[in-house]
Amino acid sequence: MGIDIEHKHKKKRIRREPVSEDVYIRLLVKLYRFLARRTDAPFNKVVLKRLFMSRINRPPLSLARIVRQMKPADRANKIAVVVGTITDDLRIFQVPKLTVCALRVTEGARARILK
Repeated sequence: MGIDIEHKHKKKRIRREPVSEDVYIRLLVKLYRFLARRTDAPFNKVVLKRLFMSRINRPPLSLARIVRQMKPADRANKIAVVVGTITDDLRIFQVPKLTVCALRVTEGARARILK
């Protein structure tokens, strides 16, 4: 017979800082910590939370998905922010004019966005 383990006081661990020692990610964390604290915009809190995530939990986003999300007319002149990597997608033939901000953009995706 096993013992009954009480999970009543067990706390979930959440990240309060990134595990990565990348200097640029740490600088972004400093900036967004300040913005999350000093502004009421939920956007800053979301970006900060995403910066803490591991690489597994911030999977790459394809160019096709970004194009699809930015398709509505009201999003035409907005900036797409991706806390992660933007990858090239050969299934989409023409990439419309996009303004994106991401932690990393692959060579192919960068060439197609700038073209």
